[in-house]
Amino acid sequence: MIVLIVVLVIVVIVAIILLANSIRVVKQYERGVLLRFGRLIGTRNPGLRFIIPAVDVLHRVSLRIVTMPIQSQGIITRDNVSVGVSAVAYFRVVDPVKSVVAIENVYSAIDQIAQTTLRKVVGQHSLDETLADTDSLNLNIREILDVLTIDWGVEVTLVELKDILLPETMKRAMAKQAEAEREKRAKIIAAEGESLAAAALGAASDTMMAHPLALQLRNLQSLVEIGVDKNTVVVFPAPLMSTIGELGSFLARESAASAAHGEGDVQLVSHPSPPRSVPEVA
Repeated sequence: MIVLIVVLVIVVIVAIILLANSIRVVKQYERGVLLRFGRLIGTRNPGLRFIIPAVDVLHRVSLRIVTMPIQSQGIITRDNVSVGVSAVAYFRVVDPVKSVVAIENVYSAIDQIAQTTLRKVVGQHSLDETLADTDSLNLNIREILDVLTIDWGVEVTLVELKDILLPETMKRAMAKQAEAEREKRAKIIAAEGESLAAAALGAASDTMMAHPLALQLRNLQSLVEIGVDKNTVVVFPAPLMSTIGELGSFLARESAASAAHGEGDVQLVSHPSPPRSVPEVA
């Protein structure tokens, strides 16, 4: 009797173990790939699934999008500049059977092929193209990965360059280039401002030439603006050309006056008074 009870207990324990090993739960975002004696049977949808212990093997494959960082790669660009480029890849399994049967470890394989493709694509472009045209580089890398991974049942949805590390010497050279570019723009803007100011001053001078009183009004306005600061001494330059003209007129008047005075003296000398008669002495 005791032996029978022990046998029943052992049978129950074995049955519980077999039942526990035969139950599998496939989550909503997963698909199960069933192999029986190493032969593909098919896929299993989400839910509670039963397998034969020691006979069936159920591989659960996630269908969610996987984010895989691509570690920084030392790359020499087409113009012989050494840079470090890191990226991130997004992919998902679209065929669970291929991801299990066609390749041993799909995640490791995609990581390695993504690094190789990143070095290949970036090495075909110059540094300026790598920095300025990242969108086309991302698209090119994704297209190449899609062609390689489609046989593994994987679809690459997105690839983005995350960081580009430049040598310190290259950073300094680019900083100098940017500074020179900014200085060039500043000089061009200043020259354009001078040109506009010269044109405006030319138009103002034409207006003042047509209206001489405008210059005097402008001088008076300048004196008023200077007087706001309550200065005790004001040095105000007179208009040079008008001053020279007035000085010439003054010298001409002085010369004319001097000439007229000299002619009057000569007339007095040329007409002497008649001599007086002297009485004779007897």
